[in-house]
Amino acid sequence: MSRESFLSRVRQAAQAGSAYRVHLHPVPPEIGYVGAAGDLCDRMAEEVDAVGGKAFRVPDLLAARELLATLLEEAAAKSALCWEHDVLDRMGLREFLQSRGVVRHSYESLSQHDFPAQRADMLACDIGISSVDCAIAETGTLMVCSRPGQERVASLLPPMHVAIVERQQIVPDLIDAFALLHQRGLDKLPSNIALITGPSKTGDIELQLTTGVHGPKHWRVILVG
Repeated sequence: MSRESFLSRVRQAAQAGSAYRVHLHPVPPEIGYVGAAGDLCDRMAEEVDAVGGKAFRVPDLLAARELLATLLEEAAAKSALCWEHDVLDRMGLREFLQSRGVVRHSYESLSQHDFPAQRADMLACDIGISSVDCAIAETGTLMVCSRPGQERVASLLPPMHVAIVERQQIVPDLIDAFALLHQRGLDKLPSNIALITGPSKTGDIELQLTTGVHGPKHWRVILVG
């Protein structure tokens, strides 16, 4: 391959990948905290779609459960790796998955087996279902703090990750998310805090963007309320 042909392919790949790049604009020094203006659910949905995910607006947890049925079919899910969380409990997730014939794996159920069996069950899951510690409207980001019952693997291992987010869990900006952690107490920080913005993405030396290599290929966020 000639030098010009190689450079031409790099230019084409760079142009195709430009939609996923972060575009920085000069910020006047007098500008302080801005945050996300307008309705936070609307902004969150727009940003989730912009980074390669799919956002869904529903009025309540019952509607969220009905929508989840469609996503289970999309994922052809036979087993799900699930958080233990108040939002999911109020949604009736355990009974719902049982009624759909989907095996639910959680911290409670997995802890009854040895590690090789746990690992095999987690790797076989078709879908991960979680809530969030908070969602950041400005960038369409989910902040998830790892702890027993709310492990990060639910958002990493399965090919599809679905997050159930209530309106009151959405904050305008990353600064607000950090303030939330500060309010809880810095001595109570978990071992891992993940900021999830879109499905897994990676690019090789030629800037060819590929999704789903290091995590879920399909990322769905159900916004409730």
